[in-house]
Amino acid sequence: MNTKNILDKTTSFLIKRLSELVGIILLCLSILLLISLISYSPEDPNFIFPENTEMKNLLGANGSYTSDILYQSIGLISLLSPISFFFISISVIINKRILHIVESLFFIILYSFIGTLFFTVFHTETFWLTINGNNGFVGNLFEESFLINLININHQISYVILIFLISFFFLLSINFKFRSLGNILKIFGKSKKIPSKNVVESFEENMISENDYINNETRIQENFSFDKNVIPSNKTIIKYKLPSINFLKTHSKNDKKLSENKIDEETLEKILLDFGVEGKVKKVSQGPVVTLYEFEPAPGVKVSKIINLSEDIARNTSSESARIATIPGSNTIGIELPKPQRENVFLSEIISDKNFKKNDIKLPIALGKSISGLPITGDLSTMPHLLIAGTTGSGKSVCINTIILSLLYKHSPEKCKFILIDPKMLELSTYEGIPHLLCPVITEAKRAASVLGWVVKEMENRYKLMTKVGVRNIDGYNEKHKISMPYIVVIVDEMSDLMLVAGKDIENYIQKLSQMARAAGIHIIMATQRPSVDVITGTIKANFPTRISFQVTSKIDSRTILGEQGAEQLLGKGDMLYMTSANRITRIHAPFVSEEEIEKINNFLRSQAEPDYVDEILNFAYEKEGSSDTKDNENLDELYNTALEIVKSERKASTSFLQRKLQIGYNRAARIVDQMEANGEVSQANHVGKREVLK
Repeated sequence: MNTKNILDKTTSFLIKRLSELVGIILLCLSILLLISLISYSPEDPNFIFPENTEMKNLLGANGSYTSDILYQSIGLISLLSPISFFFISISVIINKRILHIVESLFFIILYSFIGTLFFTVFHTETFWLTINGNNGFVGNLFEESFLINLININHQISYVILIFLISFFFLLSINFKFRSLGNILKIFGKSKKIPSKNVVESFEENMISENDYINNETRIQENFSFDKNVIPSNKTIIKYKLPSINFLKTHSKNDKKLSENKIDEETLEKILLDFGVEGKVKKVSQGPVVTLYEFEPAPGVKVSKIINLSEDIARNTSSESARIATIPGSNTIGIELPKPQRENVFLSEIISDKNFKKNDIKLPIALGKSISGLPITGDLSTMPHLLIAGTTGSGKSVCINTIILSLLYKHSPEKCKFILIDPKMLELSTYEGIPHLLCPVITEAKRAASVLGWVVKEMENRYKLMTKVGVRNIDGYNEKHKISMPYIVVIVDEMSDLMLVAGKDIENYIQKLSQMARAAGIHIIMATQRPSVDVITGTIKANFPTRISFQVTSKIDSRTILGEQGAEQLLGKGDMLYMTSANRITRIHAPFVSEEEIEKINNFLRSQAEPDYVDEILNFAYEKEGSSDTKDNENLDELYNTALEIVKSERKASTSFLQRKLQIGYNRAARIVDQMEANGEVSQANHVGKREVLK
């Protein structure tokens, strides 16, 4: 395998160098061709009049004969061809794709034929004439064709159409991206559409001043693996603007009226006394969703006895649920009862809070409001990774959206990048095309494992860079360099799909990243709606100390994600338990953000810059997929060939059949049958479990 890897790397290196060599040769030839065409003179020696002695062409006889061939064959339109070759040679040098030449040549031929048609009808005598005219002998062939009759129907319309087609195919020949033209036009049209700054104006100004782009000069840093494959955007941004809070919804007057819980202190004390628990309610805190009663039990009352009464308390108070937990640092027990009417929690409240704007919080994420109604902001850089679990409809996906938006409100694309993995193909696709993305949203579970492999490789490269500089983390590196190394946040929306496809690989990559990636500025956020032990393994739990649990179906799921019960008693729709790395659990009500708000923010970001995707990420994924296929073929069972002969001779393929014939266990026989199916030897099992021998 080592020899194969060396051979692959050598082949890749040679192909890249060959592409650069071809591009440089084409660049030189295009310049020479342009000089020969510009300095052409009919009085120079050529194939028709070789006896001409006066030489005006700057490249001498070679230039004279070359330009004469082009002018005599396709006419004046040949002046565009060296320009096309010039730009495509630069593209070949940068992108290392020789096929660009073939694509460009196809469009050059197209606009050359259209150009000969144009000069056959229009401007036939405007310019100096060659023997075959401005249209060349190819154009002369069209003089009696139906195309000329079609053009002559309406000269004005035909003139515009031909000019448009020539321009269109010329732009395609130089690999011009029409999307860039649309974005340039948007820049001029957006100046009047940018939201006003009358709401939370000081917040925006403080945030903008810290995230200015310096794009007037080309910024290159050698030995920086992250930027090595990124082509700088052609768009010049003087000042990157963070999204305005105006994009987010705020409280209306009706929302501000909080409904208090009907259960007072005396009623709760009486209910507990009915079950043999004496004590006194010391404090009542009204929150947006629940009311917290701090109950001090009488001496000798066990906490476990009160916790076991949660369902009885919920029944006696006519509540949906009742959560009971100890309060750290206090001799009281917290009894949380839902309020009859919930208060809406909006993302704008958390983002406009002073804690979110603190400079010492590097990657702030808006978690929501506490039971007492105070905004809570977490710092992803100190977590340093986050595990999220919750059933469908519990608020898990909305939480992921608020985390992404929190980082978008804090950092420019220069300072924070995202890799979004969405096997469900629903939640994260709305962020496609924003400038913060390192690659398009990954929707295939198989490719996601390879992308995580690239993240591990990037982490190792960053460690090498930091070792050379003599710093311990990304912050120390950025202090010493003008071009900062951006944070990378990897977000996986559904973890169970990945574990089913490539459980071992995923677990190994996550273990490496969770243990080492923090110093390199790489952070992982993983979510699942099935918090079972086969998805959240012991390795993953050990390396994800910070976790969020929304409502789950059972106590077992709650213990899997948090290590204790309680998440099954949550109310859903954003009600969550947040466990810090110190194993302290806090109940928080996550903010709600609508699809309309997300789309407004994303459109604003897209209008400012295009994403600069790192091609190496997807290339790495493709290489991994190819190597895994080869590895599967190399790791065939020792009895595979013997089993294949038996199956072909008997024309029968089943696991039990191979068990009897080869005297092997069920698992091994099943694995051999799966390998046969993967290699196309047998068909998939039909509705009754039978397979056909295909070869």
